[in-house]
Amino acid sequence: MWRAGISRREALDPLALFLLLTSLCVAQPQAPIYYTVRIPAPQTHYVEVEARIPTAGQPSVELMMAVWTPYVIREYAKNLEAVAARAPDGHPLTIEKSRKNRWRIETAGADPVVVTYRVYCHVMGVQDNWVDDEFALLNGAPTFLTLADRTARPHDVQIVLPPAWKTTASGMPPAPGEPHRYRAPDYESLVDSPLVAGNPAIHEFSVEGKPHYLVDVGEDGVFDGERAAQDLARIVRADARMWGGLPYDKYLFLNMLTGGGGGMEHSNSTALMSNRWGTRTRGNYLRWLDLASHEFFHAWNVKRLRPSELTPGEYEIEPYTTSLGIAEGFTSYYAPLIVRRAGLSTEEELLASLSRAIGELQTTPGRLVQSLSLSSFDTWIKYYRPDENSANTAVSYYTKGEVAGFLLDARVRTATHGAKSLDDVMRLALARNPTAGGYTPAAFRAAASEVAGSDLSAWFAKVFDSTAELDYQEALAWFGLRFAGGSSSAEAWLGADTKVEDGRLVVTRIPRGTPAYDAGIDTGDEVVGFGDFRVRPAEWDRQLANYRPGDRLALLLARRGRLVRVEVTLGREPALAWTLEPAADSPHRAAW
Repeated sequence: MWRAGISRREALDPLALFLLLTSLCVAQPQAPIYYTVRIPAPQTHYVEVEARIPTAGQPSVELMMAVWTPYVIREYAKNLEAVAARAPDGHPLTIEKSRKNRWRIETAGADPVVVTYRVYCHVMGVQDNWVDDEFALLNGAPTFLTLADRTARPHDVQIVLPPAWKTTASGMPPAPGEPHRYRAPDYESLVDSPLVAGNPAIHEFSVEGKPHYLVDVGEDGVFDGERAAQDLARIVRADARMWGGLPYDKYLFLNMLTGGGGGMEHSNSTALMSNRWGTRTRGNYLRWLDLASHEFFHAWNVKRLRPSELTPGEYEIEPYTTSLGIAEGFTSYYAPLIVRRAGLSTEEELLASLSRAIGELQTTPGRLVQSLSLSSFDTWIKYYRPDENSANTAVSYYTKGEVAGFLLDARVRTATHGAKSLDDVMRLALARNPTAGGYTPAAFRAAASEVAGSDLSAWFAKVFDSTAELDYQEALAWFGLRFAGGSSSAEAWLGADTKVEDGRLVVTRIPRGTPAYDAGIDTGDEVVGFGDFRVRPAEWDRQLANYRPGDRLALLLARRGRLVRVEVTLGREPALAWTLEPAADSPHRAAW
């Protein structure tokens, strides 16, 4: 039967009606999740979270917590306790854990439901949470439960500060109304926006009319925040010149001067951990500038120029990609280069930084075992979970990727006679990067070949996909560089790394190709003596200096409580021949 007022001609068929209703439902904005985060006793390292979760009248809803952030399974749910649910009138609701990181709530028709829980926050790391009586660093992934349906909806966060704290800072847009309230347009933005609370020193500067903030926790009259902010402005300008503008409305450098280390990139902010003494010496300050430069470069390379496998939305299962040599390695190449382009370092300092990467790569036996692409793919089980044998079986995609960036830059410059560079490759790849997708390895390699004007498939196959030794000659010739000649030491060399532990000399690492490796010395062995003589840890280097390469030595070791003797033929330490130096004046180096 046709309803009155609708003729047969005007009536919609069932499929069209379904599509219309579906589009109307999709078009309607989803109800936000409202969080209130309280820090009633920061010295206990806890925050208390209350979340008002919309249910749309469903009989049950399921909540989830992220399992990982790059690039480690971190099991954030382990820090939650006292998870409970109630109706708005206070009536308790049934909540059960359905998976290690999920909870199911029987709503009894309530909309919204109120979920409360506590989070223990005592990991001093840029991907985790820290709360003490000085400040709080809260990341979205380890803090907030969300609906597991992955529907895009706003996430509203209100921070209730301890009485002595006055400030919060985050890349999230502020929400109208109360102070210390923010609204992320979706869960991805919430996870992508760390928040600092306390009484940090804030240094503001503007680049291209956009505000930038250096938020320093722990300056303590030692770290020179004003100088650092001025130099960050120069780095931001250098990046803007390279990429052709700034892709955000504001940017925050959240700088925790806690004595820790590391950084984590976000779309319009970065979390940094370093030392409050970082501006006091030239070497320390350059390391801090390189760290800040690295994380800021990620605002393009990773956050906008993103490998296709790292597209937003999946936080429960680790994504695998072979492109971290580009995402992280090329960023490592550009970090000190941008510092140099900003006029904050010398050519000698740039070459020293690149030399360290080349030297580290060329003295890592694992470079002949694991390719750069596989290093990226296996990051979840190798790079962030190293053991005493890692150097023999794996290579860092940061390190080899940095060196690969240097070689590709030279390859493109040589092929185009200086008309193009890796800068042009990165810009073209960004221009072609799908907004909601990302680049595939094939797409990036095609962009590089197009800029170079020649097929680089064989180059990528060798440098990224194989374990062949790298060829530096083209890069050295283009930039007018050479490796400084090194000479081998005349002293005897065992080749094992050791440390003093509880008054004992303990072997910690044995690279392949060393006398220690060939003799069968094991990590964990305690060096007790040699021949018939006792050796104390403080005397080990002096005693070894009495021998020459080629001498045979009977080492007395303690291995799992037993004394064993191992015959070793001492060798000669390989020359350190990976230090770059100018071979001649070069206009190409000046244009770098």
